[in-house]
Amino acid sequence: MNSNKLVTAEITGATPVRPAYSIVAPVFNEEETLPHFYQRVIEVMEEVGESFELVLINDGSRDGSFRTMQDLHNRDPRVRVIDFSRNFGHQIAISAGLDYAHGEAVIIIDSDLQDPPEVIPQLIARWKDGAEVVYAQRSRRHGETKFKLMTAAAFYQLMARITSINIPRDTGDFRLLDRRVVDALVKMREHHRFMRGLSAWVGFRQEAVLYERHERFAGTTKYPLLKMVSFSLDAITSFSHLPLELATSFGFVLAAISLVGIVIAALLRIFTGAIVGQASTLILVLFLGGIQLIFLGIIGEYLGRIYDEVRARPLYIAREVLDE
Repeated sequence: MNSNKLVTAEITGATPVRPAYSIVAPVFNEEETLPHFYQRVIEVMEEVGESFELVLINDGSRDGSFRTMQDLHNRDPRVRVIDFSRNFGHQIAISAGLDYAHGEAVIIIDSDLQDPPEVIPQLIARWKDGAEVVYAQRSRRHGETKFKLMTAAAFYQLMARITSINIPRDTGDFRLLDRRVVDALVKMREHHRFMRGLSAWVGFRQEAVLYERHERFAGTTKYPLLKMVSFSLDAITSFSHLPLELATSFGFVLAAISLVGIVIAALLRIFTGAIVGQASTLILVLFLGGIQLIFLGIIGEYLGRIYDEVRARPLYIAREVLDE
């Protein structure tokens, strides 16, 4: 569907005609990849043979990505562009794409071509069979280090143990969402977002499609170790209170040990007349102080997230939206 028709309908007050599909793709420094990504998406969607739009979100790119997106929009009105005022992060960019997407089904896919657009027809076929969330599950992951694979596996195992939601293993944000699912997700405006967790939390009928993840077409990863750690913290604090519960449990354990220590110290004082071991006492005090600081840090992480929500700032600021 031509997006100009949708804009005209909105201006005249008529009920806008939705495209069948919206492809939402965050972009951060992907100048080299974007033309190839666009070409492959267009070829796939034109073979599908139904109306669609491509929603590109420029997440504060520092290269020529936005100029490339402008050129694509000028050549093809099915390409819509949201230009952030700065880098707000991958998960926020996905959220913005959901806000602006008009399709009856929305496909989220990264623009680095690690997730092949050729899998999209399989997602669509499963959606037409009745699934409301169709997530692409990686059967193989090409071009990723053993460390990345091991930490990813450990992360999903941890999330399975400490949360009540079922987040499928070896999945990313590559998935198809029914319009009802999208409408539910756009109502959630929390700032520290873990979108694959939120899409599992909302429920609905969810099914998997297996695929092989490719190496990056060009450029470097946008998720180095520090960003992965921050992303994991957002996921854990968004869906689990276990760290706070551990602080309470550990406090009771230490209190019980302290009571036993008091009894032992009293007995030593009675029967030996002195208590020896100043070095061990100092080590114990330092240990307890370290534990207290760790759990204060955990509490601080949760408090910081509460503070972010209370301020109620917008999730993102769009400098420009190209949709005409």
